[in-house]
Amino acid sequence: MNNRLLVFSDDWGRHPSSCQHLIGQLLPNAQTTWVNTIGMRPPRFDTVTLRRGFEKLSGWVKPASKRSEAIPRPLPDGLTVIDAKMWPWMSHRWDRWLNARLLISQLHDIAEGAIAVTTIPIVADLVGKLPVDRWIYYCVDDFSVWPGLDGQAMGKMESEMLPQIDRIIAASDTLAAGIADRGHHAEVLTHGVDLDFWQSDSGCKLEILDGLPRPIALFWGVIDRRMNADWLLALANRIDHGKIVLVGPLQDPDPRLANHPNILMTGPMPFESLPSVARQAAALIMPYADLPVTRAMQPLKFKEYLATMRPVVASSLPAVHNYSDCIEMVSTNDEFVAKTMAFMQGDVDAKSPFADRIQKRLATESWKAKAATFQEMLSSSRFIK
Repeated sequence: MNNRLLVFSDDWGRHPSSCQHLIGQLLPNAQTTWVNTIGMRPPRFDTVTLRRGFEKLSGWVKPASKRSEAIPRPLPDGLTVIDAKMWPWMSHRWDRWLNARLLISQLHDIAEGAIAVTTIPIVADLVGKLPVDRWIYYCVDDFSVWPGLDGQAMGKMESEMLPQIDRIIAASDTLAAGIADRGHHAEVLTHGVDLDFWQSDSGCKLEILDGLPRPIALFWGVIDRRMNADWLLALANRIDHGKIVLVGPLQDPDPRLANHPNILMTGPMPFESLPSVARQAAALIMPYADLPVTRAMQPLKFKEYLATMRPVVASSLPAVHNYSDCIEMVSTNDEFVAKTMAFMQGDVDAKSPFADRIQKRLATESWKAKAATFQEMLSSSRFIK
Protein backbone atom coordinates (compact mmCIF):
# COMPACT_ATOMS: atom_id res chain seq x y z
CA MET A 1 0.00 0.00 0.00
CA ASN A 2 1.08 3.57 -0.62
CA ASN A 3 2.11 4.39 2.94
CA ARG A 4 1.23 8.08 2.84
CA LEU A 5 -2.29 9.25 3.63
CA LEU A 6 -3.90 12.68 3.55
CA VAL A 7 -7.09 12.57 5.64
CA PHE A 8 -9.92 15.13 5.79
CA SER A 9 -12.27 14.45 8.68
CA ASP A 10 -13.45 15.65 12.08
CA ASP A 11 -10.79 17.25 14.28
CA TRP A 12 -8.27 14.69 15.47
CA GLY A 13 -8.73 13.89 19.17
CA ARG A 14 -11.92 15.90 19.55
CA HIS A 15 -13.97 12.72 19.75
CA PRO A 16 -13.12 9.14 18.73
CA SER A 17 -14.75 8.87 15.31
CA SER A 18 -14.73 5.77 13.12
CA CYS A 19 -12.14 7.34 10.82
CA GLN A 20 -9.85 7.99 13.78
CA HIS A 21 -10.24 4.39 14.93
CA LEU A 22 -9.36 3.07 11.47
CA ILE A 23 -6.40 5.36 10.85
CA GLY A 24 -5.15 4.78 14.39
CA GLN A 25 -4.90 1.08 13.61
CA LEU A 26 -2.87 1.77 10.44
CA LEU A 27 -0.31 3.99 12.20
CA PRO A 28 2.67 4.19 12.21
CA ASN A 29 3.02 2.14 9.01
CA ALA A 30 0.81 4.59 7.12
CA GLN A 31 2.41 8.01 7.47
CA THR A 32 -0.64 10.22 7.82
CA THR A 33 -1.33 13.93 7.56
CA TRP A 34 -4.67 14.65 9.22
CA VAL A 35 -6.37 17.89 8.19
CA ASN A 36 -8.61 19.55 10.76
CA THR A 37 -11.04 21.67 8.74
CA ILE A 38 -13.34 24.49 9.79
CA GLY A 39 -16.29 22.10 10.01
CA MET A 40 -19.59 21.99 8.16
CA ARG A 41 -21.87 24.08 10.37
CA PRO A 42 -22.52 27.62 9.14
CA PRO A 43 -21.45 30.11 11.81
CA ARG A 44 -24.12 31.27 14.25
CA PHE A 45 -23.84 33.81 16.99
CA ASP A 46 -24.24 31.41 19.89
CA THR A 47 -21.94 30.26 22.68
CA VAL A 48 -20.98 26.96 21.08
CA THR A 49 -20.04 28.50 17.72
CA LEU A 50 -18.16 31.38 19.29
CA ARG A 51 -16.15 29.00 21.47
CA ARG A 52 -15.28 26.77 18.51
CA GLY A 53 -14.39 29.82 16.46
CA PHE A 54 -12.04 31.03 19.16
CA GLU A 55 -10.40 27.59 19.30
CA LYS A 56 -9.83 27.64 15.55
CA LEU A 57 -8.47 31.18 15.52
CA SER A 58 -6.13 30.36 18.39
CA GLY A 59 -4.78 27.41 16.46
CA TRP A 60 -4.22 29.50 13.36
CA VAL A 61 -2.38 32.41 15.01
CA LYS A 62 -0.11 30.34 17.26
CA PRO A 63 3.35 29.51 15.95
CA ALA A 64 3.55 25.90 14.78
CA SER A 65 5.80 25.05 17.73
CA LYS A 66 3.06 26.08 20.17
CA ARG A 67 -0.01 24.58 18.51
CA SER A 68 0.31 21.37 20.48
CA GLU A 69 -1.86 22.94 23.18
CA ALA A 70 -4.80 22.93 20.74
CA ILE A 71 -4.24 19.35 19.54
CA PRO A 72 -4.38 16.44 21.98
CA ARG A 73 -0.93 15.06 22.72
CA PRO A 74 1.01 12.93 22.44
CA LEU A 75 0.15 12.20 18.85
CA PRO A 76 0.65 8.62 17.67
CA ASP A 77 3.85 7.88 15.77
CA GLY A 78 3.43 8.52 12.08
CA LEU A 79 0.70 11.18 12.49
CA THR A 80 0.90 14.88 11.67
CA VAL A 81 -2.10 17.14 12.31
CA ILE A 82 -2.71 20.37 10.40
CA ASP A 83 -5.22 22.94 11.62
CA ALA A 84 -6.17 24.24 8.18
CA LYS A 85 -7.02 27.90 7.71
CA MET A 86 -10.41 28.25 6.03
CA TRP A 87 -13.23 30.69 5.40
CA PRO A 88 -16.13 29.57 7.66
CA TRP A 89 -18.86 29.70 4.99
CA MET A 90 -19.31 27.41 1.99
CA SER A 91 -22.82 28.01 0.63
CA HIS A 92 -21.93 30.29 -2.28
CA ARG A 93 -19.65 29.87 -5.28
CA TRP A 94 -17.13 32.43 -4.08
CA ASP A 95 -17.05 30.86 -0.58
CA ARG A 96 -16.08 27.56 -2.15
CA TRP A 97 -13.58 29.18 -4.51
CA LEU A 98 -11.85 30.91 -1.59
CA ASN A 99 -11.69 27.76 0.51
CA ALA A 100 -10.31 25.75 -2.38
CA ARG A 101 -7.56 28.33 -2.90
CA LEU A 102 -6.74 28.40 0.82
CA LEU A 103 -6.54 24.62 1.16
CA ILE A 104 -4.60 24.04 -2.06
CA SER A 105 -1.99 26.61 -1.03
CA GLN A 106 -1.56 24.92 2.37
CA LEU A 107 -1.66 21.30 1.22
CA HIS A 108 -0.24 21.11 -2.30
CA ASP A 109 3.26 19.97 -1.40
CA ILE A 110 2.07 17.60 1.35
CA ALA A 111 -0.49 16.01 -0.97
CA GLU A 112 2.02 15.00 -3.66
CA GLY A 113 1.59 11.26 -4.27
CA ALA A 114 -0.52 10.57 -1.16
CA ILE A 115 -3.82 8.70 -0.96
CA ALA A 116 -6.51 11.21 0.02
CA VAL A 117 -9.28 9.96 2.31
CA THR A 118 -12.25 12.16 3.15
CA THR A 119 -15.33 11.68 5.31
CA ILE A 120 -16.68 15.13 4.50
CA PRO A 121 -18.03 16.55 1.23
CA ILE A 122 -16.57 20.04 1.72
CA VAL A 123 -13.41 18.94 -0.11
CA ALA A 124 -15.33 18.56 -3.39
CA ASP A 125 -13.44 21.49 -4.92
CA LEU A 126 -10.05 19.88 -4.14
CA VAL A 127 -10.65 16.68 -6.13
CA GLY A 128 -8.59 16.89 -9.32
CA LYS A 129 -6.68 19.93 -8.02
CA LEU A 130 -4.44 18.41 -5.34
CA PRO A 131 -1.65 16.17 -6.72
CA VAL A 132 -2.74 13.07 -4.79
CA ASP A 133 -2.48 9.53 -6.12
CA ARG A 134 -6.20 8.77 -5.65
CA TRP A 135 -9.29 9.88 -3.74
CA ILE A 136 -11.28 7.69 -1.31
CA TYR A 137 -14.65 8.81 0.04
CA TYR A 138 -15.45 7.15 3.37
CA CYS A 139 -19.15 7.98 3.72
CA VAL A 140 -20.18 7.87 7.39
CA ASP A 141 -23.37 9.99 7.36
CA ASP A 142 -25.86 11.71 5.11
CA PHE A 143 -24.89 15.29 5.85
CA SER A 144 -27.59 16.68 3.55
CA VAL A 145 -30.18 15.92 6.27
CA TRP A 146 -28.04 16.53 9.36
CA PRO A 147 -29.52 19.04 11.83
CA GLY A 148 -27.74 22.36 11.96
CA LEU A 149 -25.95 21.96 8.61
CA ASP A 150 -26.65 23.66 5.31
CA GLY A 151 -28.13 20.50 3.83
CA GLN A 152 -28.52 21.91 0.34
CA ALA A 153 -24.86 22.91 0.18
CA MET A 154 -23.67 19.59 1.64
CA GLY A 155 -25.80 17.57 -0.79
CA LYS A 156 -24.62 19.60 -3.77
CA MET A 157 -20.95 19.23 -2.89
CA GLU A 158 -21.30 15.48 -2.33
CA SER A 159 -23.10 15.04 -5.65
CA GLU A 160 -20.33 16.95 -7.42
CA MET A 161 -17.64 14.94 -5.64
CA LEU A 162 -18.98 11.40 -6.17
CA PRO A 163 -18.26 11.10 -9.93
CA GLN A 164 -14.64 12.18 -9.36
CA ILE A 165 -13.87 9.77 -6.51
CA ASP A 166 -11.79 6.65 -7.20
CA ARG A 167 -13.41 4.52 -4.52
CA ILE A 168 -16.42 4.94 -2.23
CA ILE A 169 -16.70 3.16 1.12
CA ALA A 170 -19.94 3.45 3.12
CA ALA A 171 -20.44 2.74 6.81
CA SER A 172 -23.84 1.07 6.29
CA ASP A 173 -26.06 -0.59 3.72
CA THR A 174 -28.45 2.37 4.02
CA LEU A 175 -25.74 4.87 3.07
CA ALA A 176 -24.56 2.61 0.24
CA ALA A 177 -28.12 2.39 -1.09
CA GLY A 178 -28.42 6.18 -1.08
CA ILE A 179 -25.21 6.43 -3.10
CA ALA A 180 -26.46 3.74 -5.50
CA ASP A 181 -29.62 5.78 -6.06
CA ARG A 182 -27.36 8.48 -7.49
CA GLY A 183 -25.66 6.08 -9.86
CA HIS A 184 -22.49 5.21 -7.93
CA HIS A 185 -21.23 2.08 -6.21
CA ALA A 186 -20.11 2.01 -2.58
CA GLU A 187 -18.55 -0.90 -0.75
CA VAL A 188 -19.78 -1.36 2.81
CA LEU A 189 -17.48 -1.36 5.83
CA THR A 190 -19.47 -1.28 9.06
CA HIS A 191 -18.09 0.17 12.28
CA GLY A 192 -15.92 -1.82 14.64
CA VAL A 193 -15.55 -1.86 18.41
CA ASP A 194 -12.80 -2.38 20.99
CA LEU A 195 -14.20 -5.09 23.27
CA ASP A 196 -11.26 -4.98 25.68
CA PHE A 197 -11.67 -1.24 26.22
CA TRP A 198 -15.40 -1.35 26.85
CA GLN A 199 -15.14 -4.30 29.23
CA SER A 200 -12.15 -2.95 31.15
CA ASP A 201 -12.25 -1.15 34.47
CA SER A 202 -10.24 1.99 33.85
CA GLY A 203 -10.82 3.17 37.40
CA CYS A 204 -11.72 6.59 35.98
CA LYS A 205 -14.48 7.85 38.27
CA LEU A 206 -16.42 11.06 37.77
CA GLU A 207 -17.60 13.15 40.68
CA ILE A 208 -20.53 14.46 38.65
CA LEU A 209 -22.30 11.11 39.10
CA ASP A 210 -21.62 10.90 42.82
CA GLY A 211 -24.79 11.30 44.83
CA LEU A 212 -27.10 11.00 41.85
CA PRO A 213 -30.28 9.07 42.64
CA ARG A 214 -30.25 5.56 41.22
CA PRO A 215 -31.08 3.82 38.94
CA ILE A 216 -29.65 5.60 35.90
CA ALA A 217 -30.74 5.42 32.25
CA LEU A 218 -27.70 6.55 30.28
CA PHE A 219 -27.07 8.01 26.83
CA TRP A 220 -23.78 9.24 25.43
CA GLY A 221 -23.20 11.03 22.15
CA VAL A 222 -24.16 14.34 20.55
CA ILE A 223 -27.34 15.71 22.13
CA ASP A 224 -29.32 17.48 19.44
CA ARG A 225 -32.66 17.51 17.61
CA ARG A 226 -32.25 13.90 16.51
CA MET A 227 -33.22 12.90 20.05
CA ASN A 228 -36.86 11.99 20.60
CA ALA A 229 -37.54 14.52 23.35
CA ASP A 230 -41.11 13.29 23.84
CA TRP A 231 -39.86 9.79 24.66
CA LEU A 232 -37.30 11.12 27.12
CA LEU A 233 -39.82 13.37 28.84
CA ALA A 234 -42.33 10.53 29.10
CA LEU A 235 -39.67 8.35 30.74
CA ALA A 236 -38.62 11.18 33.05
CA ASN A 237 -42.22 11.63 34.17
CA ARG A 238 -42.42 7.95 35.13
CA ILE A 239 -39.27 7.94 37.26
CA ASP A 240 -39.87 8.10 41.02
CA HIS A 241 -36.28 7.33 41.97
CA GLY A 242 -33.46 7.65 39.54
CA LYS A 243 -32.18 9.82 36.72
CA ILE A 244 -31.81 10.05 32.96
CA VAL A 245 -28.21 11.05 32.26
CA LEU A 246 -27.32 12.45 28.83
CA VAL A 247 -23.55 12.67 28.27
CA GLY A 248 -22.04 14.60 25.39
CA PRO A 249 -21.86 17.96 23.63
CA LEU A 250 -25.07 19.95 23.33
CA GLN A 251 -25.97 21.07 19.81
CA ASP A 252 -29.30 22.83 20.10
CA PRO A 253 -31.26 20.07 21.85
CA ASP A 254 -34.95 20.46 22.67
CA PRO A 255 -34.93 23.02 25.52
CA ARG A 256 -37.55 21.01 27.43
CA LEU A 257 -34.89 18.44 28.28
CA ALA A 258 -32.88 20.93 30.32
CA ASN A 259 -35.87 21.87 32.45
CA HIS A 260 -36.91 18.44 33.73
CA PRO A 261 -35.63 17.56 37.22
CA ASN A 262 -35.17 13.90 36.31
CA ILE A 263 -32.89 14.65 33.35
CA LEU A 264 -29.23 15.58 33.75
CA MET A 265 -27.16 16.76 30.79
CA THR A 266 -23.53 16.59 31.86
CA GLY A 267 -21.79 17.89 28.77
CA PRO A 268 -18.83 15.96 27.34
CA MET A 269 -16.90 13.49 29.50
CA PRO A 270 -13.45 12.00 28.90
CA PHE A 271 -13.80 9.06 26.54
CA GLU A 272 -11.72 6.91 28.88
CA SER A 273 -14.34 7.32 31.61
CA LEU A 274 -17.27 5.95 29.61
CA PRO A 275 -16.80 2.22 30.42
CA SER A 276 -16.89 3.02 34.15
CA VAL A 277 -19.87 5.33 33.67
CA ALA A 278 -21.70 2.64 31.70
CA ARG A 279 -21.33 0.16 34.54
CA GLN A 280 -23.30 2.52 36.77
CA ALA A 281 -26.30 2.46 34.42
CA ALA A 282 -29.29 0.17 34.68
CA ALA A 283 -29.89 0.64 30.96
CA LEU A 284 -28.21 2.32 28.01
CA ILE A 285 -30.71 4.14 25.85
CA MET A 286 -30.65 5.29 22.23
CA PRO A 287 -33.94 7.23 21.87
CA TYR A 288 -33.59 8.69 18.39
CA ALA A 289 -36.59 10.07 16.56
CA ASP A 290 -37.54 8.49 13.24
CA LEU A 291 -36.13 11.08 10.83
CA PRO A 292 -34.30 11.01 7.48
CA VAL A 293 -31.01 11.72 9.26
CA THR A 294 -31.46 8.94 11.82
CA ARG A 295 -32.57 6.42 9.21
CA ALA A 296 -29.33 7.10 7.31
CA MET A 297 -26.89 7.22 10.20
CA GLN A 298 -24.75 4.42 11.63
CA PRO A 299 -24.13 5.49 15.24
CA LEU A 300 -20.68 4.50 16.44
CA LYS A 301 -22.00 4.30 19.97
CA PHE A 302 -24.33 1.40 19.21
CA LYS A 303 -21.65 -1.30 19.16
CA GLU A 304 -19.98 0.46 22.09
CA TYR A 305 -23.23 0.12 24.02
CA LEU A 306 -23.38 -3.57 23.17
CA ALA A 307 -19.74 -4.12 24.12
CA THR A 308 -20.36 -2.93 27.70
CA MET A 309 -22.78 -5.88 28.16
CA ARG A 310 -25.29 -3.54 29.77
CA PRO A 311 -28.98 -3.76 28.74
CA VAL A 312 -29.72 -1.62 25.66
CA VAL A 313 -33.02 -0.02 24.64
CA ALA A 314 -32.87 1.51 21.15
CA SER A 315 -35.19 3.03 18.58
CA SER A 316 -36.12 0.75 15.71
CA LEU A 317 -33.93 2.25 12.98
CA PRO A 318 -32.00 0.58 10.13
CA ALA A 319 -28.70 0.91 12.01
CA VAL A 320 -29.82 -1.51 14.75
CA HIS A 321 -31.94 -4.02 12.83
CA ASN A 322 -29.08 -6.49 12.34
CA TYR A 323 -28.73 -6.67 16.12
CA SER A 324 -32.42 -6.81 17.00
CA ASP A 325 -31.81 -10.12 18.80
CA CYS A 326 -29.32 -8.44 21.15
CA ILE A 327 -31.32 -5.43 22.34
CA GLU A 328 -34.77 -4.22 23.27
CA MET A 329 -35.79 -2.52 20.03
CA VAL A 330 -38.73 -0.13 20.39
CA SER A 331 -40.94 1.82 18.00
CA THR A 332 -43.31 3.77 20.24
CA ASN A 333 -43.27 6.04 23.25
CA ASP A 334 -45.00 3.42 25.41
CA GLU A 335 -42.57 0.67 24.38
CA PHE A 336 -39.55 2.86 25.13
CA VAL A 337 -40.82 3.77 28.59
CA ALA A 338 -41.92 0.22 29.47
CA LYS A 339 -38.69 -1.49 28.36
CA THR A 340 -36.44 1.07 30.03
CA MET A 341 -38.44 1.08 33.25
CA ALA A 342 -38.27 -2.73 33.37
CA PHE A 343 -34.47 -2.54 33.55
CA MET A 344 -34.52 0.38 35.99
CA GLN A 345 -36.90 -1.44 38.34
CA GLY A 346 -35.16 -4.82 38.06
CA ASP A 347 -31.66 -5.91 39.02
CA VAL A 348 -29.72 -2.78 38.11
CA ASP A 349 -26.41 -4.66 38.24
CA ALA A 350 -27.53 -7.37 35.82
CA LYS A 351 -25.83 -7.78 32.46
CA SER A 352 -27.79 -7.68 29.25
CA PRO A 353 -30.01 -10.76 28.95
CA PHE A 354 -28.33 -11.25 25.56
CA ALA A 355 -24.73 -10.95 26.83
CA ASP A 356 -23.49 -14.32 25.54
CA ARG A 357 -24.98 -13.68 22.11
CA ILE A 358 -23.49 -10.18 21.99
CA GLN A 359 -20.03 -11.45 22.93
CA LYS A 360 -20.07 -13.91 20.03
CA ARG A 361 -21.44 -11.37 17.55
CA LEU A 362 -18.85 -8.72 18.40
CA ALA A 363 -15.86 -11.07 18.54
CA THR A 364 -15.27 -10.55 14.81
CA GLU A 365 -16.07 -6.82 14.81
CA SER A 366 -12.79 -5.42 16.16
CA TRP A 367 -11.33 -2.18 14.83
CA LYS A 368 -8.17 -4.13 14.00
CA ALA A 369 -10.14 -6.39 11.65
CA LYS A 370 -12.02 -3.43 10.15
CA ALA A 371 -8.74 -1.56 9.59
CA ALA A 372 -7.24 -4.55 7.77
CA THR A 373 -10.21 -4.50 5.37
CA PHE A 374 -9.95 -0.71 5.06
CA GLN A 375 -6.26 -1.01 4.16
CA GLU A 376 -7.08 -3.54 1.44
CA MET A 377 -9.65 -1.13 0.03
CA LEU A 378 -7.13 1.73 0.03
CA SER A 379 -4.33 -0.26 -1.57
CA SER A 380 -6.24 -2.29 -4.17
CA SER A 381 -5.71 -1.27 -7.75
CA ARG A 382 -9.31 -2.28 -8.49
CA PHE A 383 -11.07 1.04 -8.11
CA ILE A 384 -14.86 1.11 -8.27
CA LYS A 385 -16.72 4.28 -9.13
